[in-house]
Amino acid sequence: MKFTPLAATIAAVTLCAGALANAATLDGTSDAQIAPVQSQQNAPEPQTVPTPQPAALVIQNSGEIVQPIPQDAVQEDEDFASLSAAVAAQDAQADPSDELECLAVGIYYESKGEPLAGQLAVAQVLINRTQSGRFPKSVCSVLTQRGQFSFIRGGKIPTPPSNAQWRQALAVAQVAQKDLWDGPADEALYFHARHSKASWARPRIASIGNHIFYR
Repeated sequence: MKFTPLAATIAAVTLCAGALANAATLDGTSDAQIAPVQSQQNAPEPQTVPTPQPAALVIQNSGEIVQPIPQDAVQEDEDFASLSAAVAAQDAQADPSDELECLAVGIYYESKGEPLAGQLAVAQVLINRTQSGRFPKSVCSVLTQRGQFSFIRGGKIPTPPSNAQWRQALAVAQVAQKDLWDGPADEALYFHARHSKASWARPRIASIGNHIFYR
């Protein structure tokens, strides 16, 4: 069969139109099917933002420290309005250390019943001696040094009764040991009772209650 030029042209146009129609159908189907998939792939994944923790609540149940606590948020010492307030804030420990107990024993037997300032001054004398280089380096050894304190018999430290005065002596000892209050006899190394006839050529620092304190 022999095609004429006009017939060949019509056939070519028909074939092109059919091809374009098929291409349009394929493109429409492809876009409709692929678009949702692309949308799911390109969508950002949701992120969980952790809730900020307060600076103080940084320790987990396991004991692991997650965030360091600022040093300026921790106060080692507390300011008190008076010596009596400082003494009242202390814990009368049931099982004090040897040094604290010896300090309280010295306070109790030398100044129980004295004003708190006088009890603190006695404690400061004992502590000052341990730091002076002229006396033993522990409070217990200062107490038992021969000829220094009349309540020591045979080099043995007595055991005070468990009463209110003893608990107060323990509290005053803690104030002195922690250096929570500046007493009037901060630099004293010696003291004696008012009724004593001792005549010491030492600088006199203070007279508190029934005691006179010297450097």
